[in-house]
Amino acid sequence: MRPEIPSPDSSPEPDTDAAAAPAVRKRAPRRPGKPDAVLAAAVAEARAGLLEVVSEDEVGNYLGAAADAERVVTHRFSSLRPGYRGWYWYATVARMPRSKKVTVSEVGLLPSDEALLAPEWVPWSDRLRPEDIAAEQEQQAQEQRAQEQADQEQAEAEQAGRDDNGQQDEAGENQAGEQHAEATGAQEDE
Repeated sequence: MRPEIPSPDSSPEPDTDAAAAPAVRKRAPRRPGKPDAVLAAAVAEARAGLLEVVSEDEVGNYLGAAADAERVVTHRFSSLRPGYRGWYWYATVARMPRSKKVTVSEVGLLPSDEALLAPEWVPWSDRLRPEDIAAEQEQQAQEQRAQEQADQEQAEAEQAGRDDNGQQDEAGENQAGEQHAEATGAQEDE
């Protein structure tokens, strides 16, 4: 029996070709197991890289290393910085393939599980309680009453000032009239 050779003008059915082709498996990303030996031994280089940004008295004991990826390791040191109890310094080191030269990629300060952290941020609308609103409304009402009272006292003072001025004007006119009458009466007597 001879194998069948497809002719150039006949096209194969797409379903039969797809079923015959082997399924391509995607490789799962490689998880780092144990740290690279050269990078795991680079504790002195990691500490030196860390000391370029912080003072020596803020960096404590070596806590360990963890592999982040292939040829990438993060070294951890305890933090002695005031106010950062429970935090740790880290220095991430890396190297090129087939190279023994270690490079410090990143340094920083991270909290551990026992570190004191600020509470998670809550929007103001969720933080506002009914008693907070009531207290604010009461304060606004007191301010409004005080302002109304001050306005009323000012209006009364202005009114009293006008009344006093009006009485003084009338009294001044009466005095001027009497003086005028006296003067004219004295002239009439002569």
